[in-house]
Amino acid sequence: MIILLMLVPLSLVLLAVAIGAFVWAVRKGQFDDLDTPALDVLHDDPPAPVHRAGDDDAA
Repeated sequence: MIILLMLVPLSLVLLAVAIGAFVWAVRKGQFDDLDTPALDVLHDDPPAPVHRAGDDDAA
């Protein structure tokens, strides 16, 4: 029963930390745009330029 004297305040402190982290994330804009980052994975990157062995820019 004495363990409750330690666990209840500890759980309240952890709850306060979790709420603080959530409020911090909301204020920093972490939840502003939830759709675009997931769709960015679907877009292809432009192809990289091909460098051929005979092409020298220092000619």
